[in-house]
Amino acid sequence: MGGRVRKEVSPKRVRVYAGGRLVADSKAPVLVWEIPHYPTYYLPAADVLAEVTPDGDVVVGDVTLPGAATRVDDLVRLEFSAMDEWLEEDEPIYVHPRDPYKRVDILASSRHVEVRIDGETVASSRQPRILFETSLPPRYYLPLSDVRMELLRPSATSTSCPYKGTASYWSVGDHEDIVWIYRSPLPESQKITGMACFYNEKVDLYVDGEQQERPRSPFSDA
Repeated sequence: MGGRVRKEVSPKRVRVYAGGRLVADSKAPVLVWEIPHYPTYYLPAADVLAEVTPDGDVVVGDVTLPGAATRVDDLVRLEFSAMDEWLEEDEPIYVHPRDPYKRVDILASSRHVEVRIDGETVASSRQPRILFETSLPPRYYLPLSDVRMELLRPSATSTSCPYKGTASYWSVGDHEDIVWIYRSPLPESQKITGMACFYNEKVDLYVDGEQQERPRSPFSDA
């Protein structure tokens, strides 16, 4: 953890579980932005209740998690995905800690949104929900009744987001995983339940008849 890495102490109580046991319980967790897009938690070593070996293994009861910890001075980084549960206060979190400087707003709109792929209109709606998420382009969630579902091919892909929940995907023609849906989003994102969203970066998107420039984002080349 270099000197230029952004970090700050969080006011949230953080608890971590693995193998049915409490691994850590901290009232002074440190958010560290190891990469620009989201933070991870480093916990004071005194708040880590499990044994951490010199090789970075985490031993809790009769369970050993190889290489699941990194110690930097008096802080310990626990591998998020290696643990069974992470709690902020009494609520579970998923994928990675939420960035306190990132905001998600979902607004109902009457703007006309049209999606074209390879010149063909795949969706057209005048009742979108527009999701504004810090550092990402607006996302236009459309009712399935406004989407030509016969053109969508189900995909086995799923992804998880700490703000919205777990998404499943469709492909269109040769374009893999270009449409997604949150069927059971997290409580703060309920307004997009069961609505389809297309990657702005990969389709021709028209809003009120005006073609939108394809944005550059971490998903542009994904």
